[in-house]
Amino acid sequence: MIEKWVFFDLDGTLTRSEEGIWNCVKYTAERMGFPVPDAATLRKFIGPPLISSFQQYMGMSEEQAWKAQSVYRERYTTVGKFENQVYPGVRSLLRALKRAGIHMGVVTGKPENSTRSILDYFGLSRFIERVSCASDARADKDHLIRAVMPGQDAEVWMVGDRCFDMEGGVKAGVHTLGVTYGYGSEQELLDSGAERIVHTPWEAAEILCPGTAVPAGAFLSMEGLDGSGKSTQIEKLTRTLEKFGYEVVHSREPGGTPISEKIREILLSRENTEMSDVTEALLYAAARAQHVRERIRPAVAAGKVLLCDRFLDSSVAYQGAGRQMGVDRILAINAPAVEETLPLLTVYLDLDHRTSLQRRSEASELDRMEMEKEDFHARVEEGYRELISRNPERYVVVNARGDREEIADAIAKAVLKKLMEAED
Repeated sequence: MIEKWVFFDLDGTLTRSEEGIWNCVKYTAERMGFPVPDAATLRKFIGPPLISSFQQYMGMSEEQAWKAQSVYRERYTTVGKFENQVYPGVRSLLRALKRAGIHMGVVTGKPENSTRSILDYFGLSRFIERVSCASDARADKDHLIRAVMPGQDAEVWMVGDRCFDMEGGVKAGVHTLGVTYGYGSEQELLDSGAERIVHTPWEAAEILCPGTAVPAGAFLSMEGLDGSGKSTQIEKLTRTLEKFGYEVVHSREPGGTPISEKIREILLSRENTEMSDVTEALLYAAARAQHVRERIRPAVAAGKVLLCDRFLDSSVAYQGAGRQMGVDRILAINAPAVEETLPLLTVYLDLDHRTSLQRRSEASELDRMEMEKEDFHARVEEGYRELISRNPERYVVVNARGDREEIADAIAKAVLKKLMEAED
């Protein structure tokens, strides 16, 4: 079988890097006393070597350009390289290629240390077998491609977003695939030798390994007593996951679909205080059955990360422990609703029931569940602890009394580790 290799440009192809690059160019201009370039000029810095960019776009002499590169790297190597984001769909593309047995590399005009630290930071190194980077002596794209070329019998593609990538691929004698979601236009890519053009990373996957299926996404949940800060932490976690290239969709329980939202209104209405415990448990399970089939499973099958505010654990804690119906009874009621659809990881925001109730009552009017007496909420708290003790590997428990940013960092670290371990 003929080997297949795909070499990716980095900036504008795997990662959206303009924030870090532009901030570092501005920093350099200010440090060296040059006018800060406008937005149109800053955009031109993505792709070509820095030395030529400083000369061509800022009017520097060759000596000034070399000094500017050193100043630029002062900031880029410590801060700028992490002001970056993996494009949505790139992780699915890389996973699909790896699953198909296709070899991958990165060919970039960036220095090797920065390139490897970016790949490591975003968890992309596991997909990349070869890296070819510019040095102060040589930055021509065709030269960089040839430096990592496999044997003559291999099928090789260069994937990039700028003319430099396409021209380098043509000169190196490899196939060229231009991506328009980066920094170059479709016309620029065609004029510089692109054989094929795609507008999304997944379109690239369909060309590079036809017939491949989208790798499954993941189902995550966040649990905690009302007032523990779930809404805040869901938003913070979403921003982090999107930075790392995960395509995140939100949902909640009870709710998440039109049918489930109607059931939610019944469950939480302050008018329904006469609802029996069994009715309550069955309604939660009914809403969940629809949610699993209409919302959760389709999102995961489409490669998304579905992040849900509450799931089965809430029923076990609130009805099983809070209503004293029993943990195992609630699990049995919900068994046909979930049919083994469980989160890959559940974040539990650990906050005692007294503090959580105080926070919640200060925020807005309490719903029917939140109006229950303190002993109910104390039992709910203990119910969560029992669940976690039964299956500790599925949970990450975070102290919800700390600083919000520290809580967010702890959650992000645990979730990213779990998601990357699950990438095949």
